[in-house]
Parts: sequence; C-alpha cells; structure tokens
Amino acid sequence: MSGILAILEQREGKLHKMALEAVAAAQQFGRELNQPVYVALAGAGADAAAGALTQYKIAKIHVVNHALTADYTPDGYAIAFRQLIEQHQPKYVIFPHTYQVRDFAPKLATAMNRVLVSDVVHHRAENGALVLVRQMFQGKINADVHFTGDAPWFASIQAGAFRADNLEAGSAPVETMTPDIKPEQVRTRPLELFRESARAVDLTAAEIIVSVGRGIKEAENIHIVQELADALHGELAASRPICDNGWLPMERQVGSSGQTVAPKMYLAVGISGAIQHLVGMKGAKTIVAINKDPEAPIFEVADYGIVGDLFQVVPALIDALKK
Repeated sequence: MSGILAILEQREGKLHKMALEAVAAAQQFGRELNQPVYVALAGAGADAAAGALTQYKIAKIHVVNHALTADYTPDGYAIAFRQLIEQHQPKYVIFPHTYQVRDFAPKLATAMNRVLVSDVVHHRAENGALVLVRQMFQGKINADVHFTGDAPWFASIQAGAFRADNLEAGSAPVETMTPDIKPEQVRTRPLELFRESARAVDLTAAEIIVSVGRGIKEAENIHIVQELADALHGELAASRPICDNGWLPMERQVGSSGQTVAPKMYLAVGISGAIQHLVGMKGAKTIVAINKDPEAPIFEVADYGIVGDLFQVVPALIDALKK
C-alpha cells in the first residue's frame, strides 16, 4: 500500500471551505513520508470541483461518478469510497472534519474493519509512520495516537489545524471512477439540501480577528475593541462569557462551543486563555494578546504579548493605527 488519499467534500461544484486544508495536510504527510498524494470527490458537481484542484501538486484526482452518489447518502458514499480505496490501496485516508464526514466516515472505516482517528490537530512522523495528536476532554488533554494493524488508516483533520495557504502548486490529472452500487444498497433517500441560515459574519473567512473577553468588564466598553477591529479592517469576535451574557451574538463566539478559526492574525483583548477558547483559535498564523495578568494562559500561545491595562493599550493602538 502507498499514497495519501484525501477524500474531500463539495456541494454543487464548490469545494467545502475545509477541503483545501485537508489537501494541505495530505501534502505535508506526503512530503514527510515520501508518499504521493491523491484526492477523491463525489456528488453532483464533482467535475467542476475537481477542476479547481488541478492547479495543485496532486498525483491524481478521482471523481466518483454514479447516479446513486449524485446526492449525498452515507450508504452510497461509504460503498463508493470503499471500492476506490480497495482498488488503489492508499496507506492513509484523510478527511476534513465536516458534518458530512462525521456522518459517513466512521461507517466507511468500520466497513473496512478499521478505526477513524477524528479531529486531528497536530502530527509528527516517526520511523516512517504518522503519530497523530487529537484533543480530549474539550482540549484539556492531548493524546498521541499510533496506528496498529494493516493499512489503510483513517483520520479527519480539525478546522484550522493545517493552513490552505501552504498548498504546493503543481498540476493534477483527473480520472473518473464509476463504482458498482445497487439501488437496494442505499437505504436512505436524500431530501432537500440543508442550508445554514445567513449570518452577519463568517469568522472562518476573516484574515484578521480582534476578540474580546471578560477583561472588557461591561458591555458598554465593547465599542473600544470594535474601534480597534475597524482600524485593523478585521472582524470582532468574543470568548464564551461575552456571548453568554448577551453582549455579542453567539455567531461571534470563538472556542470549543463556538467557531474554530485560523486567521492570519488573531488579537485577543482581555482574554485569559481558557483551554476551551484556545482550541478555537490557536491555528491562527500570528497571535497577539493584551492582558494585564502576566501569568494569563493566553501568553503561552501568543507570538506577541502586551502586559497592560486594555483601557490604556487599546486606545493607544487605535491612535497609532490611524496615524
């Protein structure tokens, strides 16, 4: 067995926002293990989504084409991808950790008598194999996971764990694969596609995020941090206590019970850095923290730290930015 296979998600020809992160992970694994990288997609519009991937260094893009995989069903996808895996025998099978993947990937792995290591946040290569790191108990513990038994080995990648802007450019051929699926094997019938309600802000798409925590003291003071976000042309976010108090809407919450983000810069203002918050933002390329407590856990992950009163530091930063 050889190769890294990334099974991606797409809808109506558009790649899921985590798809390229999974490709970045597969490329990094491939470099470290000296293995080629392959990609697979299914569903209506997969050809168009595959076209968007041909600009990257991928050995081959497999498009699964069958009437019973045009609409997503866990049975159809598990059967189709199992046949693809058995045909090409990759060593590792990588998924983005999306809702769809959570639905069918455990079924696929179990059907092949394998386990799925979900929500991988880090990794390292040892003796020609991967050691995967996943978090437990809301990020309080990191667990090293070693695969035993025969390949293929399955894993899903947490949002923000690998950066899509690190993708290696190249060219990739596209190949169509038609699985053998019978109608009676697909027990579920797809209904109307679920669409998320429109949100005022998509923090996962923001390049700069300024996040506020309990150090702001009162809701009336949040405008100070909003001014800083505006000066940086960034988005305003918050830790859970701010949203729980109703000071900002829940869609702006970052953390284990909110959004997981990986911006180019994350500026934490008055956030102590509880582990539940850190798991949602430590994938940021650059982390800046402002906190009056020099022992605040946020400084352990920050690239730059300012120990001081945010009510003095933030206005000074705004003035400097405006100048």
